[in-house]
Parts: sequence; C-alpha cells; structure tokens
Amino acid sequence: MAPFKLRTRLVLAFLLVAAVSAATTATLTFREARSSVLRTAQDTAVSSFRDEVRQIGVQLPLLEDESLEELLRGIARKGKPRTWVVFAEYGTLRASSGLSPTSTVITPELRRKAAGHPHGSFQRVVKDGVPYLTIGMPTVFKVGPGGALSSGLVLYAVMRMDEEQIQVEALITAARDGAVPGLAIALLPALLAARSVLRPVRELRRAARSMGSGRFDTRIPVRGSDELADLARTFNESAGEIERSVAELRRAEARARRFAADVSHELRTPLAGMLAVTEVLDEDAGRLDPDTAQAVRLISAETGKLAVLVDDLLEISRFDARAAELNTDEVDAAETIRKTLQSRHWTDRVRTELPEGVRARLDPRRFDIVVANLVGNALRHGAAPVTVRLRTETREAGPALLVMDVEDRGPGIRPEVLPHIFDRFFKAEAARTRSTGSGLGLAITRENVRLHGGTIRAANRSGAEATSAGAVFTVELPLNAGEEPA
Repeated sequence: MAPFKLRTRLVLAFLLVAAVSAATTATLTFREARSSVLRTAQDTAVSSFRDEVRQIGVQLPLLEDESLEELLRGIARKGKPRTWVVFAEYGTLRASSGLSPTSTVITPELRRKAAGHPHGSFQRVVKDGVPYLTIGMPTVFKVGPGGALSSGLVLYAVMRMDEEQIQVEALITAARDGAVPGLAIALLPALLAARSVLRPVRELRRAARSMGSGRFDTRIPVRGSDELADLARTFNESAGEIERSVAELRRAEARARRFAADVSHELRTPLAGMLAVTEVLDEDAGRLDPDTAQAVRLISAETGKLAVLVDDLLEISRFDARAAELNTDEVDAAETIRKTLQSRHWTDRVRTELPEGVRARLDPRRFDIVVANLVGNALRHGAAPVTVRLRTETREAGPALLVMDVEDRGPGIRPEVLPHIFDRFFKAEAARTRSTGSGLGLAITRENVRLHGGTIRAANRSGAEATSAGAVFTVELPLNAGEEPA
C-alpha cells in the first residue's frame, strides 16, 4: 500500500488529536456527571433510610407480632427518592415489605458491614442487568448519653436504580452524539492547518524543480517568522550561493574554452610550418646517421600528433560555442564509407557489408569524421578483422534511420568503462592496448552524430554469432538529417 500523502497525514493527525481530546473530555465529564447522579440518589436514600430507622421505637416483643411487616411497609412507603423494598433480619427471623421475606441482592458482605457498624452501610449491586442500591442499618437502644446498644435487628432497604441507569445511558448518548459532530467540525481547521503547512512545502518543491531545470535565480517568498519561514530563508540563501557558484563555474568554463580555442588557433600557424619542416627532414632521414634519423622521425611523429590534437581542440571548441553547422547533401552512404576507407588506406584491413542504393542526406565531411574515428579506434584498440555494416531501419515512431555498426574482435570494453567511453580525454588504458590518440576522437564523433540528430552507443559483442570478444559501436542517423519537417 502506498504511504499517505503529507496532507492526509496532517489532517489525520489533527483529527486524532481532536478525537483524543474530545474522548478525554467526554470521559471525564461523563464520569463526573455519572458520579453526581448516582451519589445524589445514593445519599438521599441512605440519609432517608437512616432517619426512618432511628425514628422507630423497636421493642423486642414487637418482633413476634404481625405488626412488623406493617412497620416495614410504612418505612418502604416513605422511601426517597423512590419507594424501597424493606427487609428485616433478626436471628433466623425474616420479614419484608414485599412478597418475599428474603432478598437475593443483599450480599453477605453488606450483612457483615451492617451488623458490625452502628451507622450501617450501603452497596451498589447489579443483578440480572438491573442496578440496585442496598442499604443495611442496625437498630440500636440508646444507653446513656451518646451510647448505643445493638438490638440484633437489622433492617435493609433495596431500591432499584433504573432511572439513574437511564440517565447514565443518556449521558453516554449525549457524549457520543456530541463527539461525532465535533470531529466533523474539527475537519475544517484541520484542512486549513494542513493548507498553511503545505503551501510553503509546495512552493519549496516548485522552487527546487525550477532550480533543477537550470533557473538558479528562483526564490521563495518568506512569510512570518516560524520554522517554515526559516526553511524558506535557508533555501533562498542556499539558492543564492548555488547561483553565484554556478555563475563562477560558467565563467571559468567559458574562459577555459576560450583559452583552448585561442591557443589551438594560435598553434595552427607554427604547427603548419613545423609539419612542412618535418616532412623535409623525413625525406632526408635516410641520408642521416641512425641516431639522428631516429630523432628526426620521432619529432615528425610527435609533431603530427600535436597537429591532430590542435585540430581536435578547435573542433571541440566549435561545438562548445554552438558554431558547428551541418552542410548536408544527398549522398550514397556506402560509397561515402568506401571513400573514407580508401583515403586512409584501410581497405585491405577492414571488411564491409555495404548494400548498394542507400541514399541519405548527410554532411559528407562530418560523416567522414565519424567513420574515420570509429574505424581508426577499432584498428588501434581492437583486433582484426574490423567490420563495417550498413543498413536502414524503419520504426513505428520517428523517421527512417541509417544504421552503421563498426565491430572489432579485440578484448572488448569493460562494463565500468562503457558509461565514460565518449567522455573527453577519457582513455581506458587498462581495457585496451596503449592509446596513441588525444582522447577526443570519440567525443568529437558523438558531437557530430548529435549534430545530425542521431545517436551513438558502445557495447560488447553478444548473441549466438559472438564467438569471440569485441566491441561494437552503433550509429543511428536520420536518413534526411538536417531537413526541416514538412
């Protein structure tokens, strides 16, 4: 089950507090009212019965006379707050104002207390679901001033408490009927309280989402001086610090990009001269002594690498500055790939599966870079044979695609390396043989593919045909890259 939302939890918590408060108040009020009702009836009955017992002049010969029952009936008629049933016990003698001389609601405990206490005792008893008040009062002879002697005769009054029970049940009903509307009324302030708490939370969520989308100038209005206001102030202060930090990072990044572009641009002219000189030296290296010839060839090779790095940096700087543009033309994709392989003398080292008649609108120069970088990467870091496959795909959603796979039989790419394979200056030295590139080739390849509106991904060979390890780079380009939709 999904957890309750914060609004629901707040309302439920508010209602729970209201319910506990209402239940506690109702319980305490009910107990006091119930005690008051029972105590009033109890005190009235006990006081009246005590007075009636004290007023009778009991003579022992009376106990053998039939007038005892008449006396008990007279006392019963004077019962307060309502009529009693009065019982008399003297030794084995039993008499009452009712039909039965004995009572089933008078307990042995009451008999012991009444016989042993000159002022009597009382007890509330429930018999067959009916509440009774039972009072036991001994009759005494006065002996001197303040003295009393028990006659052995004990009178008991039994009074039904039906009316008090009805009043108690009415109190229960009133407490219940009062609590339910109270909870319903408490729902309104609960909703208002939840709204007042959730409004800043919603504003914080919207502000966080806005900052996540790049709007670092987002701020939350601060209302009041409570904890939520402190939270809003803290968020605004944090957002301000993040905005300043991001602005400084962007300025630093812009300076770094400008520096790389400026340095690369300034290096092109002297490098062009150095390349011309190294070409001349390479031609004369055969007439030099072996040590000098080796040094000349080393300088020539490193100068060539430096020239490639400068060109790559300039290309990256164009992408960063959003200055890279597509100059598309409708070309034969298979023929374009063959020209790339021929110009770099890779025809005898690369196997191709290129169907004829595949026409696509591409930027030939940038597509040449994509093919050259992927095939060159496979030749340097993988193992023969390297295979280039070309095909087209039509999917239900989206335009028709030109798909190219570049596959090698090398050691493959380690899983932890795959997420970073297109990062700038990233070299998986542990996964491949020693890299001689700048670490920018695959990054430039990805940017060129994105510029065409396509995607590129790297993976290791898998499936039934994968009898050996190897890496596979898959490029997917729209067949009509760069065209505006009709």
